[in-house]
Amino acid sequence: MRVLLVGAGGVGSAAVAIAARRTFFETMVVADHDPQRAARAVAGHGGRFVAAQVDASSADAITALCREHRITHVLNAVDPRFVMPIFDGAFAAGADYLDMAMSLSHADTGVRLGDEQFAQADAWSAAGRLALAGIGVEPGLSDVFARYAADELFSEIDEIGVRDGANLTVDGYDFAPSFSIWTTIEECLNPPVIWEADRGWYTTEPFSEPEVFDFPEGIGPVECVNVEHEEVLLIPRWVKARRVTFKYGLGEEFIDVLKTLHKLGLDSTRPVSVRGASVSPRDLVAACLPDPATLGARMRGKTCAGTWVRGLGPDGRPREVYLYHVVDNEWSMSEYGHQAVVWQTAVNPVVALELLATGTWTGAGVLGPEALPPKPFLDLLTAYGSPWGMQERSTA
Repeated sequence: MRVLLVGAGGVGSAAVAIAARRTFFETMVVADHDPQRAARAVAGHGGRFVAAQVDASSADAITALCREHRITHVLNAVDPRFVMPIFDGAFAAGADYLDMAMSLSHADTGVRLGDEQFAQADAWSAAGRLALAGIGVEPGLSDVFARYAADELFSEIDEIGVRDGANLTVDGYDFAPSFSIWTTIEECLNPPVIWEADRGWYTTEPFSEPEVFDFPEGIGPVECVNVEHEEVLLIPRWVKARRVTFKYGLGEEFIDVLKTLHKLGLDSTRPVSVRGASVSPRDLVAACLPDPATLGARMRGKTCAGTWVRGLGPDGRPREVYLYHVVDNEWSMSEYGHQAVVWQTAVNPVVALELLATGTWTGAGVLGPEALPPKPFLDLLTAYGSPWGMQERSTA
């Protein structure tokens, strides 16, 4: 296996540190628009890693880099606005493809998350190539949990609800998101999508249906709200459930900041002219905030990603479970030198790549994680030293 990793930011750099401990691949080319950032990401990890420069907005550039290094698998670790050129570039090069966020939605035209990729599914299938979409933590591990619940824990599912929460704090900052603010703005301010079996996909208002969800391992109760996310578009394609939702524990302050950015137009991706320079307001916001990859030493607490499932167990009795994965920032920093949120996102595509390298996972076309057997993934994730958990919850 010869891997092209596009993006040497927080998630990409964490993926390098995780992959460096595994032997399943021959070469990993780490490419970024900033060659110095790519070089920093591979430094000290040995001769299997090569730094390169690439324009992620150019499918031709991705194809050329793949051909230069005889790449078999492309892992996309950049903002979702670059999904389609990387996706198309990998296909043109005859490489398989993985990403952690799908092609963007466009509410004004009715285009949903991932629609542009699924529109090309037949071409990928005919070519015998695999595009494994949404294989981060959310989407990704959360989708694996949904499939595992359907296969092993339930005979009938009423609702699958992905629930994400944390008790992370960042010393010295009043406001410092632990993940890409560009991506966070995109998913939080777009209309959230909900799936219902008798209605299909429909949208609701941003931050709607608030609920307090009690997260495990000391995180505790966190208010969660509806957010646009890929799981709601992926899970119903392969897992039978009456309802699918995604809710994120943002907190009142974070929601207020996002609403203010929207009121001021600072969430826009359309460039504006500022004293002769053309700049996207959202890119400006991102540039003004600290890089999430640099916050690890100041962060405290844990992050939790998981999938809550309600329905009937194999015995026909009501059952409710929460399948989850918690990462403690102190552990991820001491063990890998990367903060908890980016590490938790990065470990999942590396696990997926290893399953593909060994032939444990196979497929062709555009697939979500829930299309593939879940147990090998969960077993290997545990073998990476980061076990998952399950809570039985009251059905009263």
